[in-house]
Amino acid sequence: MIKLTRLDGEAFVLNAELIRYIESRPDTYVTLTTGDRLVVTEPLDEVMRRAIEYQQSKYLFPQPRRAG
Repeated sequence: MIKLTRLDGEAFVLNAELIRYIESRPDTYVTLTTGDRLVVTEPLDEVMRRAIEYQQSKYLFPQPRRAG
């Protein structure tokens, strides 16, 4: 789950596994596998970072290797 913000400033939590794709037009549109489309205040790169971080926390993506 990732926390995002609607254009009206309302925060909500989205199941990141439902994200089909993200677009920047210049607002950020998140299209879900259900066909629903959301517009959020976060930039595309931030939504992507949060979704990847969420997947990493579930061990679906490997954690980056740390030097040392």
